[in-house]
Amino acid sequence: MTLTPWLSQLRTMHYAWVMLVVAIAMRLISSVERTASGVLLAYLVDPTGEFGWSRSEVGLALSCQWIFSGVFGPPAGWLGDRYGIRLSMGLGAVLFLVASLLIGIVTAPWQFVVCYGILMSASLAFFQVPLVSAVTMWFQKHLGVAMGMLQSAQGVATLIFAPLMAFLLITSGWRGAFWWPGIVGGLLLLGLARFFYNEPAAIGLHPLGVDPRTPIKPVPPRASAKIRTNIFLKQARRTMAFWNLIGIHYWGCAGHAIIVVYLVDLVRTQGLSLATGTLVVSTMSGVSAFTRFAVPIMADRMGSKLAMGLCFTLQGLPILLLFWAHEAWQFYLFAVLFGIGFGGEMSAFPIINRQYYGHAPTSTVYGWQMLGSGIGMASGAFVGGLLRDLTGAYTLTLFCSFVLSMAGTVSILLLPSTSKLQIPAWEDELPAEARTGFVPRPSAAPGD
Repeated sequence: MTLTPWLSQLRTMHYAWVMLVVAIAMRLISSVERTASGVLLAYLVDPTGEFGWSRSEVGLALSCQWIFSGVFGPPAGWLGDRYGIRLSMGLGAVLFLVASLLIGIVTAPWQFVVCYGILMSASLAFFQVPLVSAVTMWFQKHLGVAMGMLQSAQGVATLIFAPLMAFLLITSGWRGAFWWPGIVGGLLLLGLARFFYNEPAAIGLHPLGVDPRTPIKPVPPRASAKIRTNIFLKQARRTMAFWNLIGIHYWGCAGHAIIVVYLVDLVRTQGLSLATGTLVVSTMSGVSAFTRFAVPIMADRMGSKLAMGLCFTLQGLPILLLFWAHEAWQFYLFAVLFGIGFGGEMSAFPIINRQYYGHAPTSTVYGWQMLGSGIGMASGAFVGGLLRDLTGAYTLTLFCSFVLSMAGTVSILLLPSTSKLQIPAWEDELPAEARTGFVPRPSAAPGD
């Protein structure tokens, strides 16, 4: 058996798959520090550790991280639509490296808020928001599979990096836990950005699945890209789906933020170890990795509204188990059931954007949805910690999580059908030179 057939297949493989692999690698690398928030909270509030901060102080820092991830979402999407994905991701990679180094030397809660809550949030927004929308531009066929693989990377990240962060904190301390991932990850992100292209036409290709006989549409110049982004966003804001999707992302993220941040600590309050709590979260993330993969495929083939509604319901109902859970196996059971809905809850958003808006420049729209997500994660993290500190128990915190997730289910019922575009003629408001496929007429020769 030789490698020749394999090498031949690699040479004929569409570059869309290369883009997907690069995007997955970047998603994984950037998630080392963000996906371990529950481990960080348990470490920072440990009264016998090097910090011993209150849950409210740490919850505020985590809330700021998600708030500013949301706040930076729309400008990050606009930057990607307006100036290209590479510039946005390069800026994010540099900020990721700098923020990681600064987090490693914090000594006070306010420093953690600034470095982790603001700087790290900016870095993640500036390359993760445009990255998701850019991948959808490369796939006409197999879009659900591609988006499922990309979204599942987030679940895999938590499965891998929550135990890794716990290991680094134990063996290398706070500084080593952030400096090693920050330096290595930042350099890798900068290197991977060189292989990323904004759209297939930038290198003379069609999206995967488009008839090769179809003329390749010219890449709009930067001046036209600005006009297209502004006009489309203006029209998208007139649709109820635009605003409802922001709200849905808020409800879902506020609901699961409480679980993501406080589950490890909840396990510990039942007399179980930090290691057990970490493994429970890893189990939840492992299950969510599967549904993050499966739900975009389901959304692509059956419609995103149905897929999202099922996942929101499955995210909310298992929370009821935590009101009586006190043994390890009960928490593992919850992790499996909750992970099903949690993984699929957010992974259909890029698909529904394409189903509602076609191949319009949707990075900014996705950025606005991430604003809802960020505020939701922030409010869930802060309110969850506040209720725990005020009552001394997690009962009200868990009830709050349940109500928020079910509110998202109700909001999904109000979405329009995904079987037709929301604004199919949005390009009619564009000047001719900014429309898709515009080719300028050649200048007349002298003397004609």
